[in-house]
Amino acid sequence: MKHTLFIKLYFVISLFYLLILYLGHENLDLYLKPILIPVLGFVVYLHERFPLRNTLLTALLFSWIGDVILLFADIAEIYFILGLVSFLISHIMYCIVFSKQIKTETKTNKSLFAIGSLVIMIYLFGILSVLSPSLGDLKIPVTVYATVISIMLLLAFNGFLVWKKSGSKLVFIGAIAFVISDSILAINKFYMPIQKSALIIMLTYLVAQYLIVVGVLKLNSKTKLVTS
Repeated sequence: MKHTLFIKLYFVISLFYLLILYLGHENLDLYLKPILIPVLGFVVYLHERFPLRNTLLTALLFSWIGDVILLFADIAEIYFILGLVSFLISHIMYCIVFSKQIKTETKTNKSLFAIGSLVIMIYLFGILSVLSPSLGDLKIPVTVYATVISIMLLLAFNGFLVWKKSGSKLVFIGAIAFVISDSILAINKFYMPIQKSALIIMLTYLVAQYLIVVGVLKLNSKTKLVTS
């Protein structure tokens, strides 16, 4: 299938990009980073049609816009804010995708859902309490962003409990990886520098995008999806 070629291409470019970051050549971001998400976009576009395909593509589009804008975040604060807004829209699109997936379980395990909700709530208040003293004028937008990504994670966790198991685990792990990526980015920017932060952020980010996309495609696939 055509989309499998782009999955393999995503792996190859991602590994090369991560190697470049590991070697400290972060100046090559401008040439490599903008390529990655469009490759995943082709994976979605070439997959069989399903009702939420355009919403998933929109999520990837705004992720790509955010990637490009954040390349210039060191020039002026406005680029970081615009990048934040782009990723905020992307996460809202993911929330829509997750909330509209077909359930295969008639009932949610209320105990597990309550525990998961509590853990996510603790994360949200914890990360905001750590970052808050250093946020300044960005306190409100960062709080909104952290809240939305926490909701995205909660919807993915709920999906893990009620969706088809073939894709639910991938989406949930991908959502966790996304939260980790954004948390490291925020801590590195506002709280304390983290060694090799660019490598860790992009590793978790690329894994997150891949797992979410492939997981959603599995949830909406009538045939077996080849992922490697």
